[in-house]
Amino acid sequence: MTEKQVNPALRGALEYGPIVLFFAAYTFLKDQTFMVAGTEYSGFVAVTAMFIPVLVLATLAMWKLTGHLSKMQIVTLVLVIGFGGLSIWFNDERFFKMKPTMIYLLFAGLLGFGLMRGESYLEAVMDKALPLEREGWMILTKRLAVFFLLLAVANEAIWRMMSTDAWVNFKTFGLPVATFGFFMSQAGLFKRFGTDEEAS
Repeated sequence: MTEKQVNPALRGALEYGPIVLFFAAYTFLKDQTFMVAGTEYSGFVAVTAMFIPVLVLATLAMWKLTGHLSKMQIVTLVLVIGFGGLSIWFNDERFFKMKPTMIYLLFAGLLGFGLMRGESYLEAVMDKALPLEREGWMILTKRLAVFFLLLAVANEAIWRMMSTDAWVNFKTFGLPVATFGFFMSQAGLFKRFGTDEEAS
């Protein structure tokens, strides 16, 4: 099934809106506590409880509009529900903070497994958006696997050694900026191994 085209502004709102709302809600509620059924929850756990349904609705809306969800979107949703749910159930924010680590380790592992088999799983999911020669895909996949590993290490270091405020800023701004910077840094690779698909 081909993916339906969606207004770029709407796509951006659905992809990044939940993260922005998480940051805004945390900013306003981080110093508050909430009593639910006799249990006291921190502002962070309360915001996590709000974030999960928002992400679920945004993901469902994306699927409804485009008729397609990437494997990354599905895995992210499952892990958010899983680790966010654990944070709420055990009233422990550490589970949710571990979630990015698990995501990046999973993606790095999948890419590394494909490379050991002589394949680029990245090519399978991004070929239409980023046409490259096979050698280019293999190089990009190796670099991205290492990048994901570095992000996993960075997430672990920040949530374990720094404040919750620092971690929220890292998750909201640092991760997207780092990802954007990584792909911008690959401009030379894209130019060298890019394919011309205009010819039919």
